[in-house]
Amino acid sequence: MSSAVPSTRERVVDAAVRLTAQVGWSQVTMARLAEEVGVSRQTVYNEVGTKPGLAEAMILSELDRFLGVVDRAFDAHPDDLVAAIRASARTVLEHAQGNDLLHAVVSATHGADTELLPLLTTHAESLLVAAKAVIAARLAPYDVALEGPHLDAAIDMVVRVVLSHVMQPSGDPAETAESIAWIAARVLR
Repeated sequence: MSSAVPSTRERVVDAAVRLTAQVGWSQVTMARLAEEVGVSRQTVYNEVGTKPGLAEAMILSELDRFLGVVDRAFDAHPDDLVAAIRASARTVLEHAQGNDLLHAVVSATHGADTELLPLLTTHAESLLVAAKAVIAARLAPYDVALEGPHLDAAIDMVVRVVLSHVMQPSGDPAETAESIAWIAARVLR
């Protein structure tokens, strides 16, 4: 996040994420958000629309944060694709560990707040498409022996494996990232 003062929309979305983590999505209301942010309820509606619009804004905000982590990892490894994938996977998994919204969504899949489930299911395809598009764009400068459908399949595999570990971690982020990088190295080289 930049050093600029957050916009009202960003403050509303951040407050919604905090409240969702603290009290559950079903307890997040526009009035409660307005009180939390110190604006009128109408201002909240003007910024995010309805509650489904708020949900979408929350998801897109978190997606931007995750994709920013991916961009920084690729920027740090401009000459080594496997190292970029390893660093991306590790930092995404580390970021996921402390992500309040992700924890709220995952707990919803285990029955804690079923009203939150649409956040996961409704936007899953668009999140996958966005993540794969970012990875595909970041691969352009690297010398990759794959092209067309095979490259698309490799990107899909890496993104889905990372997302699977985001949703259900099975180990330490560094160890998991090492395994993902090992698979990617076999496929991409």
